[in-house]
Amino acid sequence: MSERRAPGATAQGACGGGARRPAGCLWQGLSRRAWPAAGVLLAVCGAGHAQAIHAQAIQAQTIQAHTIQALTITGATYDAPTTRYAHAVLGDAVEWGALVLTLSDGLQLRLTLPEARVFEDLAPRLADLDGDGAPEVIVIETDRTLGASLAIYDTTGKIAATPYIGRTNRWLAPVGAGDLDGDGLVELAYIDRPHLAKTLRIWRYVDRALVPVADLTGLTNHKIGWDFIVGGLRDCGTGAEMITADADWRSVMATRLTPSGPVTRPVAAYTDPSSFDDVMACAQ
Repeated sequence: MSERRAPGATAQGACGGGARRPAGCLWQGLSRRAWPAAGVLLAVCGAGHAQAIHAQAIQAQTIQAHTIQALTITGATYDAPTTRYAHAVLGDAVEWGALVLTLSDGLQLRLTLPEARVFEDLAPRLADLDGDGAPEVIVIETDRTLGASLAIYDTTGKIAATPYIGRTNRWLAPVGAGDLDGDGLVELAYIDRPHLAKTLRIWRYVDRALVPVADLTGLTNHKIGWDFIVGGLRDCGTGAEMITADADWRSVMATRLTPSGPVTRPVAAYTDPSSFDDVMACAQ
């Protein structure tokens, strides 16, 4: 299993479960724990991208925006718990109104969403998406009327996102981020509406934008009320595989991104979430 509620993400977190390190990054276990924020407030407003950076004095020093942008993100967590979006897909009615980034000099940035949005998520995920050695932050950002999207943040605010699903109470569950097809670029995979559409969607991060790559129906990785997401990415020596369940929760599935599109196969029977343990550890 992966993404249970645990401490927030730090640099070189995990791309899914506890498997061998995949082609890309690894994401640590995830959490919904609140974390007090301090330091610089990075205001996120308007259509979703950062409109302004407000520098607060820290220990009598004024931090300039260009200085902040030059720093590396070393950790991230959510803050500002809120019940303004009553979906409860993760088992309770509490979501998050702010994202807190910890930077390489110990500074913290706080990014606050407009009232119409929440982070409907377990914890932020860190991954180096552009190969510059510094991670970006991957989150599930939800609009109260348009549902969830997968969004990418850095120290400047939101830099890329998939479209919102299109209606309220519609969610997505990340699978992982890594070079899924060996082209040297990072792809991001998630299950769109894991309880309804059950569709794997793969996007590629190129020039600070997410470009659609491929879709495959009949897969899922979450049940309503779970405070974790099963599966993730693994690489057992023959390339990256996306590990999910089939739509009926009968099999654990391994999916590869090939030149002709995603190809999936069953690798184990599903009985309960522990069915993923051996698969993610490359024992099946």
